[in-house]
Amino acid sequence: MIRYFLATIILLGTGFGYSQTALQRFINHPSLKHASVGVSVVELKSGQHIVSHDAEKSLTPASTLKLLTTATALETFGDNYRYKTEVGLDANDPSRILVFGSGDPTLGSEAFGENRNAFFINGTEALAKVLPKDKEYTIYVVDNLFGYDGVAPGWTWIDIGNYYAAGAYGISIFDNSYRLFFNTTDRNSCPRILRTEPEIKGLTFQNSLSLNSTGSDNGYIYGEPFSYDRAVRGNIPAGRAEFSIKGDIPDPGLLLGQTLADYLSRAGFQIGNVETARNDYLSGICATDRKSAPYRVGKVIFTQVSRPVKDIIREINVESNNHYTEHLIRTMGRYNKGDIYTDPLEAGIEYTEEFWKERGISTSSLQMFDGCGLAPQNAVSAQFLTDLLVYMYNRSSHSTVFFNSLPKAGQEGTLRSFLRNTKLTGKVVAKSGSIGGVQCFAGYLIDGNKKYAFTVMVNKFNGTRLQVRGAIEQFLLSIDNNI
Repeated sequence: MIRYFLATIILLGTGFGYSQTALQRFINHPSLKHASVGVSVVELKSGQHIVSHDAEKSLTPASTLKLLTTATALETFGDNYRYKTEVGLDANDPSRILVFGSGDPTLGSEAFGENRNAFFINGTEALAKVLPKDKEYTIYVVDNLFGYDGVAPGWTWIDIGNYYAAGAYGISIFDNSYRLFFNTTDRNSCPRILRTEPEIKGLTFQNSLSLNSTGSDNGYIYGEPFSYDRAVRGNIPAGRAEFSIKGDIPDPGLLLGQTLADYLSRAGFQIGNVETARNDYLSGICATDRKSAPYRVGKVIFTQVSRPVKDIIREINVESNNHYTEHLIRTMGRYNKGDIYTDPLEAGIEYTEEFWKERGISTSSLQMFDGCGLAPQNAVSAQFLTDLLVYMYNRSSHSTVFFNSLPKAGQEGTLRSFLRNTKLTGKVVAKSGSIGGVQCFAGYLIDGNKKYAFTVMVNKFNGTRLQVRGAIEQFLLSIDNNI
């Protein structure tokens, strides 16, 4: 009862008793007995607060933080902004092929069902039209736009090396992830490693995996960025001729260069050394007089253009794509500070906070350590997220694009099972967020004349995740039924 009296209830009309009961029932749910809970529900047309409980308390948002990153990127760049990856020649050395990365996370991505090798196929065809094949060429990949600290410092060791914690660099290829395939038919030994797709030269694994009979994928790959030594731990299903788990590519820029070299070799070109800008970049970190770039941009022969930002943010919000989000926050950072030796993540966070302050939204509850919400140190209030949602719905010129980037409850993406087969199926669009001990939802509830922005944040719950999700579902259904 104490928690109930601490709740602030602001209600419209005859909904007072109903909302009071709905909120009381939710925060007193047994699975939330020891949890920290933040709730904010706002009527979109009037801006009035319908329900509020500890709405200004900073809590861990998990992936609902992606709402902030995607909204900021959409407002900054517009819905049709596209990344470019260019292939050209060094004006000082025409036998040197240059590849310039702009931070495109979609290059070779599997997210859109397109040919993942299109860049290599089209780039090779373009080069073959203008370059003679009677001499040797080298490849230099300029992947230094974001520097080489591609992993957020706040991420935990248990995540680093896995596909959902892939590094973000000036060049991304194949979602900066690979599949590691196993044969698990021998139940008396560790799973046998078969191959990686794509093949990554020099990559080694210390295999400590065991087998389970539950059919669950509990396999994890651990390793530092740019290290080719990886450890594989956990357990995966027994009795499979092939089973795969995903890890992050150690050096995406180098893999892109090597893959392009393979395509060019098959097309009849002689390819020598393949390198990235990393060594040159690192040598300049402590230099008092940094040298100019070790190349001079000559003719651009081929340009690969990304999907527009509206497609990128929909992939982020529907599928909770961490990798895409980390590229967006660093793109904003580089937009904010152009010097490639400034930290693009820090600059992106700084830019994001200032952007919303200038639009009258208090950021005092906001603590960002990445763009995607994977860092457990991230914190924000339910009120802030609801204020953001109200702004994007009522004031943004990209309101429709942002709204349509969110998955429909019971139908799409990470909300496919949320509110399924209820009266709110398809009437709630929202971003979910979940990491250890955290379950959050933030989005819109649109049911006829009822139009609300809502945020529900639960940290350190003692029940199961399924129980917490069920409690949030019942709360939203009660709000819709009774206000």
